Amino acid sequence: MSDRDQAAGRTDGPDAAGTPGAVRVATGLGGLLGPLRRAVLRATRNAEGLPDLPEAQIELLRALSSSPEGLSPGAAAARLRVAPSTVSNLVRTMSAAQLVERVRPAHDQRTVVLTASRQALELLDRYDRASTAALVRIVEEMPGSDRAALDRALPALDRLVHALEETDGGTAGGTTPAP
Repeated sequence: MSDRDQAAGRTDGPDAAGTPGAVRVATGLGGLLGPLRRAVLRATRNAEGLPDLPEAQIELLRALSSSPEGLSPGAAAARLRVAPSTVSNLVRTMSAAQLVERVRPAHDQRTVVLTASRQALELLDRYDRASTAALVRIVEEMPGSDRAALDRALPALDRLVHALEETDGGTAGGTTPAP
């Protein structure tokens, strides 16, 4: 632990109630989340022979699928907390692959609304089904104590997601922080 952590009163050891220190939990989560995401994505793709869509494309498809009326490129960037140029690059690639459609609303031909194509929605549904099936297979093979620990952790992880979303997400000026 750094002198800065000690000076701020942060400890790596458990508190009086035996709760692990914030630094230890944060470090452990930080080290596991990336590999966990990648492992789930790999297992999902391998199980169903799905195309190798980058995670950023999947995130954009999720944002668009949750907004059937579509999103402007700026709204998509804000929702994903990335720079508008990042969305532009994703849209260019995904339009060429027929995953994203650019629609000009009749009331304002100067603007464009992004929607997920039918093909993209079907692909996202396949990803979701395959991901759930892969996780079910693995979780079923785990000891009951591990399954129970994962189940108990779900509400805390959900609260963590919401707390992180309420902050600026570590972004500055609409750019994505380095991994």
